[in-house]
Amino acid sequence: MQEKMTYKDAGVDIDRANAFVERIKPLVKAATRREVMSGLGGFGGLFHLDMSKIRDPVLVSSTDGVGTKLKIAQMMNRHDTVGIDLVAMSVNDVVVQGAEPLFFLDYIATGKVLVETAVQIVEGIVKGCQEAGCALIGGETAEMPGFYTDGEYDLAGFCVGVVEADKLIDGSEIRVGDRIIGIASSGLHSNGFSLARRVFFEERGLRPDERIEGLAQPIGTELLKPTRIYVKSILNLIKNFTVRGIVHITGGGFADNIPRIVPEPCRAVIRKDRWKVPSIFEVIGRMGNIDEAELFRVFNMGIGMMLVVPEKEEAEILDRLQKLGEEAYSLGVIEKKEPDQTSVLCL
Repeated sequence: MQEKMTYKDAGVDIDRANAFVERIKPLVKAATRREVMSGLGGFGGLFHLDMSKIRDPVLVSSTDGVGTKLKIAQMMNRHDTVGIDLVAMSVNDVVVQGAEPLFFLDYIATGKVLVETAVQIVEGIVKGCQEAGCALIGGETAEMPGFYTDGEYDLAGFCVGVVEADKLIDGSEIRVGDRIIGIASSGLHSNGFSLARRVFFEERGLRPDERIEGLAQPIGTELLKPTRIYVKSILNLIKNFTVRGIVHITGGGFADNIPRIVPEPCRAVIRKDRWKVPSIFEVIGRMGNIDEAELFRVFNMGIGMMLVVPEKEEAEILDRLQKLGEEAYSLGVIEKKEPDQTSVLCL
């Protein structure tokens, strides 16, 4: 007689998954807001939008992942920073519209739930939510044996924010003569890792714990620096200053992201001598024999956010950013674009 089969025999351990949820409940409580109506474990997260503080709300949503940066975390068996990356990629996209991130949800997919690894991931997510001022109101952990190998996982995040309709920032007010301010990144953030991994680990055969000339830390540690979260600094700025456009420099680098907000017939002129490109980008370029134009299209090159502001407010905004703990630079200007010119010029 054939023995009875269980879900656990097929590779899915419901008890282990439930134990993981119980482990993270105290963590999630640290990333909340007063509008949250539900605890972890319900079928849906509940959030009561406070209409007394906003007259004409526009909800702004974003979803993103961490990409192949996860491969570095898995190679190093270090999982405490990728949760910050996950939150950062979505909340930074929300705040560029002028919106305050309200709540966040996560999705973890793996072949087998390794409780300690998953707890580290959630600890990072909680820290990212705290940095952004948003609540972690739910998520999903999917155990998918046969789809992911042991130790592999993927992450996705979802964020919703809100902004007054008449305060939405979309670049439509950008005009000739406006100034471009750049805010420093913490490193690669979460983009370009397929190229970085190829340069360091596939072509050169390096280990994550190896040191490379020009870098102060082992290569794996350098690559795992978490994405900077700019939410609180930007929300502080837009209360007191005019910000006409904001660019989150993610996949596509300067070339593909800046044109998303610059209206016709304008172009952004960026002067590359206004900031020092961090060593990690120079090392990737040198070791991979990658030309500068390609680097600027793939990576953030040390600039995680760009703001387009009126010329008369530029100096005060730079001063405020410095007081908020950000490294900020005057990068360039918005000029009139002729028919045969591109939307971005880096000099």
